[in-house]
Amino acid sequence: MEMEMEFLRKLPTPQELKEQFPVSTEVVAAKAQRDEEIRNIFEGKDDRLILVIGPCSADNEDAVCDYVSRLAPVQEKVKDRILIVPRIYTNKPRTTGEGYKGIASQPDPEKAPDMIEGIISSRKMFLRAMEESGLSAADEMLYPENWGYVEDLLSYVAIGARSVEDQHHRLTVSGFDVASGMKNPTSGDYSVMLNSVVAAQGSHRFIYRSWEVETTGNPLAHTILRGAVNKHGEAIPNYHYEDLRLLWEKYQEKNLQNPAVIVDTNHSNSNKKYEQQVRIAKEVLHSRMVDPELHKLVKGFMIESYIEPGNQKIGGNHIYGKSITDPCLGWEESEKLLYTIAEMC
Repeated sequence: MEMEMEFLRKLPTPQELKEQFPVSTEVVAAKAQRDEEIRNIFEGKDDRLILVIGPCSADNEDAVCDYVSRLAPVQEKVKDRILIVPRIYTNKPRTTGEGYKGIASQPDPEKAPDMIEGIISSRKMFLRAMEESGLSAADEMLYPENWGYVEDLLSYVAIGARSVEDQHHRLTVSGFDVASGMKNPTSGDYSVMLNSVVAAQGSHRFIYRSWEVETTGNPLAHTILRGAVNKHGEAIPNYHYEDLRLLWEKYQEKNLQNPAVIVDTNHSNSNKKYEQQVRIAKEVLHSRMVDPELHKLVKGFMIESYIEPGNQKIGGNHIYGKSITDPCLGWEESEKLLYTIAEMC
């Protein structure tokens, strides 16, 4: 039986791409410091909050780097309360497989996919953002094989709701040395999410990029609450006090290192009503203030934000810094929210 698959082009190896687009010693040192700071937060040695914030999808290098550079002075002002990790998502999961799949697949959203140019564009964007702002970024790992192309530039990785049940994603995360968030699946099942953390924190032997590999486990693997969807297609939020308490109790049943949750304020938690992210963050902060156990558990937020509020369709009169996927908070609202979170946490 033959595979119904055409092999188009062989991709460069991660090592080849790193040699073509190397990182400076300054970037290496800055990332190492930020990785250590994030580790300390998840290990409970640092009481600051982590804020993974940025566009739904990083579709344009200039606009994304402009946005990230705006975060840098804010980070300096709130550095005693918040650690900001720019959300630079180069992969966009699609429920039906249709539509824009992110810059890693389509460097130009209006043109055909180009995987080689996509991985090059992704690496160049992460590198430029880090060099211009000093802030190492977060991305979603949609394709485990792509991790090697950017692992020296990322300080945080998320596994999405559609990928979190996949064994290859779980086992690959077990070999990471950076904080990795495992989202609840679209069903909202806490046990699936927590089992993914169990797998990611464990050691495994498996096949990765044509190699038999063995991992030691990732103690920084943790949960992300992003809301759920019921059988009627209705959004069911899971950021309320009772939801957080339930997660704390479920964590106590597991022998896991560094119990932690990041609350995603958009997606099914806001029902994609992006302006609700401000209210949701404030409610979670209140829950964290009134409950010492939740103060330990809730380590931060994931917020969708860009230069211009809302979203737009691909093509036509493109507005600079406006999302072409899910709607996002604009910069003015985002900056105010950053300072509000710093005051409340």
